[in-house]
Amino acid sequence: MDQYEWFVAAIVLLPLLTAAIPVAAGLRWKNVGWSFAATILSVTLALAVTVAWMIHENGPIHYELAGVEVPFGIELYADEFSMLVVLLTLLIALGVLVYTRIGGPRGNSFYAGFLLLNGGMYGVVITGDIFNLYVFLEIMAISSYALVSSSKYRWSTYAAFKYLLVGTVGASFYLLGVALTLAATGTLTMHELPELIAEAGYTDPVVITAFVLMGVGLAIKIALFPVHTWLADAHASAPDGISAVISALMPAVAVYAFARVIYTVFTPEFLDANPTVAQLLLVGALLSLYAGSFFALLQDHIKLVLAYSTVSQFGIILTGIAVANETALFGSMLQIFGHGIVKASLFILAGMFALRFGGIRTVDEYAGLAKRAPIMAGAFAVLGVAMIGLPPTVGFVGKWYIALGAFEEGLWLVSALVLASTLLSAGYILPFINRIYFHPFEGEDVDRASITHGMLIVIVIGATIGLTLGFFSAEIQGILESAVEDMVV
Repeated sequence: MDQYEWFVAAIVLLPLLTAAIPVAAGLRWKNVGWSFAATILSVTLALAVTVAWMIHENGPIHYELAGVEVPFGIELYADEFSMLVVLLTLLIALGVLVYTRIGGPRGNSFYAGFLLLNGGMYGVVITGDIFNLYVFLEIMAISSYALVSSSKYRWSTYAAFKYLLVGTVGASFYLLGVALTLAATGTLTMHELPELIAEAGYTDPVVITAFVLMGVGLAIKIALFPVHTWLADAHASAPDGISAVISALMPAVAVYAFARVIYTVFTPEFLDANPTVAQLLLVGALLSLYAGSFFALLQDHIKLVLAYSTVSQFGIILTGIAVANETALFGSMLQIFGHGIVKASLFILAGMFALRFGGIRTVDEYAGLAKRAPIMAGAFAVLGVAMIGLPPTVGFVGKWYIALGAFEEGLWLVSALVLASTLLSAGYILPFINRIYFHPFEGEDVDRASITHGMLIVIVIGATIGLTLGFFSAEIQGILESAVEDMVV
């Protein structure tokens, strides 16, 4: 299988190197962007599935780009956790493409930016170098700014500019942390750093400051409270398909990077040596969990509800990462995947409702939709229940493992807070389900033909995964077991 390890590099390079082609082709052909992007991402998915199988059979892959050895070359690294996030990203990206075929926005330049965004996300997940992680974060971020501003709404430019300013601050914090890490250790390669950081000393002020700066930078990218303010504007004004990416994928990629920084670069021993840092990380995660939920309760616009729900959900995920044992970390991995599928499906579904019923967005406007669009309404109900985290959905199982991991560490209050957050989630989702099923329809079918069979298939698949994935948690845990052990032990 060694001769196929270059597939790891191809997953990143294929969308990056081909992103400019739709723009160039647009000089002669106007509508090739969608077909080209769908083809590239389908090929990338095939590569990712192959790499995932190789890792399952033979273990993690270290690949030195162009054969140049570190520290001079660029190392790529992929294990089961990496490929879980890559496959999540590809599946959702293809689902978003199905939606944008009709729902828009369209145009060759849009799909060029979409490919660039995807290439940046795969690079963040697969890189084995903390500086190149910054490079890929910026590729991902810059392309997302452009995609947010591609909306038809005039204020989308303002939202994109605000997003750019906040994102630049986050990237600057992260880069300063990278510089301090280099100063303390002399290397940027993730798998060389643990030993060198241990030699420098876990309580060394430079090491601690480097971790804090990198953590703050990534917290902004994840949109954790209180550095979440860019998220609501970006969601409200971005095209629905891009909202799905911003909410489901970009924070997932950033929280993956955070997990790598904690477990692979600094290691759990750093948290053991600095209990104050570990406690602040846990408290910050719980604050994000509850602040996001409270903000969501105050909204009646579906995209804002889902946006603040993202702040809350990634608070849960980071709680599992901060607890730092195998049970909680597996729960966070499962929650990343489950939340990604459920949240992206809900954003696509919100776009479908808006397409068919004249731009409806608020809870009052959702009244009676079950009678007019029963499949869409049923999918919304199932996805909503999964996001709340009720049994037997994937949202419940991921949350349960996180709470169980906290209980194993004696953090019973953390465990109780994680489980109690379900009530708040119900508070902002159930009003929509109530309106959809138990109130009379007051709108009109503006454009029934705008909803394609492909869109319906995407949301039905998303709802099915959200409802049933939890039943396979034991099998998934077996697949991810070695990756979890390697990170925690």
